[in-house]
Amino acid sequence: MDAALLHFADEAEPAQRLADACRLPALAVERHRFPDEELKLTLPLGESSTSPETLVLYRSLDRPNDKLVELLLLARHARRLGVARLVLVAPYLAYMRQDIAFHPGEIVSQTIVGGFLAELFDAVITVDPHLHRIERLDQAIPLDHAMALSGAPRLAELIAEKRPGALLLGPDEEALQWVAQAAELTGLDHATCRKVRHGDRDVEIALPDVEVAGRRVVLMDDVASSGHTVARAAEALLAAGALSVDVALTHALFAGDALAVIEAAGVGEVWSTDCIAHDSNAIAMAPVLAEALAGVLDG
Repeated sequence: MDAALLHFADEAEPAQRLADACRLPALAVERHRFPDEELKLTLPLGESSTSPETLVLYRSLDRPNDKLVELLLLARHARRLGVARLVLVAPYLAYMRQDIAFHPGEIVSQTIVGGFLAELFDAVITVDPHLHRIERLDQAIPLDHAMALSGAPRLAELIAEKRPGALLLGPDEEALQWVAQAAELTGLDHATCRKVRHGDRDVEIALPDVEVAGRRVVLMDDVASSGHTVARAAEALLAAGALSVDVALTHALFAGDALAVIEAAGVGEVWSTDCIAHDSNAIAMAPVLAEALAGVLDG
């Protein structure tokens, strides 16, 4: 066996789709949590003589703290078994937004976590990482194969099918890159709102200077966490006369009651990719991930 894909039970479906697309065997990691919160992992691999040359680990890093320990244990053990090449497919990549210290003493996690991943893996593939002040993923994860893909084209296909003629809006200025990409592919009108954040769950939204009355609007972004930015944007749009407001996201992070907050604001449908497993998943990213992974494996 030259290569295999490892996954955990909670991500078996998207991992299997990727394994099938790349024609790799999919192997499940056994995970046990002790009463003291320590983790015990068991790899479905034998002695070093039967270990694959390349292991691909599929692990999306939402709710990341336990998962980063999993990566450490798995990668170190795999190297001891003689695995020559380790590839991490992390459709969602945590700790990327903390890229600068705004106050004395704040720890900049982006390069620390990025360096940690670079020490463990030979390649990292992710989707729409939340990068503010850097242009490339390899500036955070110092690897030759640090690849950032986008969910925008797949989201654009779905939006064009579900809401032809819709207005694409980013809930804030940072969403412009995804909204513009989707608009270019579909020909739909697009703009972004302006956000003023007063706290994690306290935001104000100003609508762009475009006509929204009588139009179907799709709010598009890379991630929704607390849900309050999307909710405030939806409320403002409906108050301005929008016929409907739907939401398309790469990452359905949805912490706590986020989805309920969004629905209570009057949002119709929520569509997300399967980068994070969630009931709103409407798009499989396996074709996009498989193309990138094939390039790494062939290289």
